[in-house]
Amino acid sequence: MNKKIISFLVVSLLLIIMFGYSAISGSISVSFDQLITGLLHGGVEEVEVIKDLRFPRIFVAMFAGAALSVSGVLLQSVMRNPLADAGVIGISAGASFFTLFGILFLPTLYISSPLFAFIGGALACFLVYWLSWKSGLHPLRLILTGIAISAMFTGFREAMMMICSYFNITVGASNTSNLLMKTWDDVDIIIVYGLIGLVLALFASSWCNLLSLQDKKAKNLGLNVTAARLLISAVAVLLAAVATSVAGVILFVGLLIPNIARQLVGTDHRILIPFSAIAGALLILTADTLGRTIISPLEIPASTLMAVIGGPFLIYLLRKSERINGI
Repeated sequence: MNKKIISFLVVSLLLIIMFGYSAISGSISVSFDQLITGLLHGGVEEVEVIKDLRFPRIFVAMFAGAALSVSGVLLQSVMRNPLADAGVIGISAGASFFTLFGILFLPTLYISSPLFAFIGGALACFLVYWLSWKSGLHPLRLILTGIAISAMFTGFREAMMMICSYFNITVGASNTSNLLMKTWDDVDIIIVYGLIGLVLALFASSWCNLLSLQDKKAKNLGLNVTAARLLISAVAVLLAAVATSVAGVILFVGLLIPNIARQLVGTDHRILIPFSAIAGALLILTADTLGRTIISPLEIPASTLMAVIGGPFLIYLLRKSERINGI
């Protein structure tokens, strides 16, 4: 078997194993036999708790990881930049701020929180494009602009949280950067919007392949480059927004997974996108499972673990980019 098939099989198998381990491990532990018996026949109190509290968390972690990873693939394709990621360039911060805005001022429209997140992410994406474009998107300029945009929206969000605290307004756990206390309603939201984004990403995979060429060559092959960039960016923002609105801001997923995936399955986006979705689901599920088990009953948020892992990886990519481009 070739490397691509082996990579798909290994990552898929690891995801299944981690799903099972995550389901039976934690503050409430059961055997695998007890879990299956309780799910099939009921009557096991611990399994009922796991079904209501742990399973939603597992599904949110998996879909958030898949959405953020594929969002990173799409952004890197559009920008022709391996450093592009929704978290790094401020899209997640914009989405998080607007999600909080929606929760505070239009709480009855909670199911529309991905819409508010999409508006915020799209605004952040536009600002990054506009402020960093100068005869192309220079990698370092893109990162610096993204950091500034992210800091701005993070500041807005923290200021709003402080105001809420001053007036004793409860925001709730839906806008925190962890996967604690997720419900089946959260699962419904992230699956519906996430699947829409993932399917659209698969349909756009051939455009992503053409965007890897020079613009002139892509146009000669019949691609409307500007329209393709806008549509793919919109799908990337949608995926990042829905993940952020439900799971909070989790950085570096869309940076780590696409760069590793290219080494394993190549640059054909028809293969890269589905592989990145599976690998991203595995990464966040693993981070969340480790975070809630290694120092149980205390927890380390998956976003914290990803920051510890992703920061050095970003530095490595920046240094690699400097060597390649002679910056």
